[in-house]
Amino acid sequence: MNYDWRIISPEIAILLTAFVLLIADLFIHKARNTILTAISFVGVIGAMLLTFGNFQSLGLGFGNIIINDHLTFYFRIIFCLGTLLTVFVSSNYIKREMKGLGEYYVLIFISTFGMMVMASSTDLITIFLGLEVMSIPLYVLAGINRDRPRSREASMKYFLMGAFSTGFLLYGIALMFGAYGSTNLIEIAERLKFGANYSQVLSSAGLAFILIGLGFKAAIAPFHMWVPDVYEGSIAPVTAFMSSGPKAAAFAALFRIFSLFSPVISDKFTTVLWILAIVTMTWGNILAISQKNIKRMLAYSSIAHAGYIMIALVAGGEAGLSAGVFYLLAYTVMNIGAFAIIVLFAGKGEKQENIKDYAGFGLKYPFAGVAMSIFMLSLAGIPSTAGFMGKYRIFAAAINSGYIWLVVIAVMNSLVSVWYYLGVIVTMYMVPESEPKSEYVLSTTLMVAILIALFGTIQLGLFPNSWLELANRAGASLNWLR
Repeated sequence: MNYDWRIISPEIAILLTAFVLLIADLFIHKARNTILTAISFVGVIGAMLLTFGNFQSLGLGFGNIIINDHLTFYFRIIFCLGTLLTVFVSSNYIKREMKGLGEYYVLIFISTFGMMVMASSTDLITIFLGLEVMSIPLYVLAGINRDRPRSREASMKYFLMGAFSTGFLLYGIALMFGAYGSTNLIEIAERLKFGANYSQVLSSAGLAFILIGLGFKAAIAPFHMWVPDVYEGSIAPVTAFMSSGPKAAAFAALFRIFSLFSPVISDKFTTVLWILAIVTMTWGNILAISQKNIKRMLAYSSIAHAGYIMIALVAGGEAGLSAGVFYLLAYTVMNIGAFAIIVLFAGKGEKQENIKDYAGFGLKYPFAGVAMSIFMLSLAGIPSTAGFMGKYRIFAAAINSGYIWLVVIAVMNSLVSVWYYLGVIVTMYMVPESEPKSEYVLSTTLMVAILIALFGTIQLGLFPNSWLELANRAGASLNWLR
């Protein structure tokens, strides 16, 4: 068995950071929150540097259950970036709302470790283990503010629905083992390459159950029912984290699994995938229109974005999968950026979560107003933003695969989404402030998070070539049966 520890060095860095945070929280009492934030920053940067250092060290390890390829590289960057932004968004919030709760950062890093394991796994059992390591901290994070009844409710709902979906995933893995005699994707690829016999019924049923289990984390309809209540009930920094990282991890596993089985998937199963894509983006956008709470609106928006990424899965091939990978990077920066502004404007206790509470904020706080406008426009897919470039790549891949009608439906959905995204901008600039509100102080860490997200949103929209090239390499690395 090949124990090449270099290929999992970013995961080790993230896990070690979690342990250091746990120990530091026990023994440090003065300036605890500042020190924990600094440790988190160093840990994430270290993991990112190790990720870039491993760019050329491609290969398999640990009995062919872990792979370090360009897909793994791309998703590690997404997870590290999402974690870094979450830490900066959370720093002042945790100090203000929960008196520097140290275990918060530990849970964030353990969950990130699980995401990385999911993205680098080439075995269904390892993917399941990564999913559980990612999910259990999220159940706690959803209800980490014990003083809020909504947070406790969100945590319980998330846990119960998560446990239910885990059963589907495990059953799907068992069926895949029955069909192929292995849960290792490398071994299954070899058997398919040489024409080994397998049960089409068991294989299709197994893929269906795996899709249900991972679709829960990705917020794919109709497995999305937990999303609005959990996103609304959780504190804003946690919602930012769980709306981006777990979604990317679930799609990383879906891309790796379905790219292997795409040559043997029946047309009926492909039909199921595009139906799910249509239902997911349409249902999310329609329900987002009527939302008054901005976190709930972004929850339904998250469902709609899962539908767009599903189009990449339907399109398949290097172009489709690379487009999906790029879109997840774009979604991470623009979505967490929007939640950073929500953290700023929500106030103590998050009492101002309704969209109408944003009246006049654009003129009163010019920087935050412009930043929120850019994030909303990017989420809507307006040209020159990361969201537009991501959608363009997905739509182009779908057209090249012959799904023109699916792209037409997606474009119509994007036009619908413009309505509620622009509604936030109109409220900030066109609706006068109804009553004076307390002044908001933009902390240094929150400012850094917003600036990083702004830079990413603009850079991915105007100068995306380097990231598109890396995404193309990630898509090419999924060609199992060549």
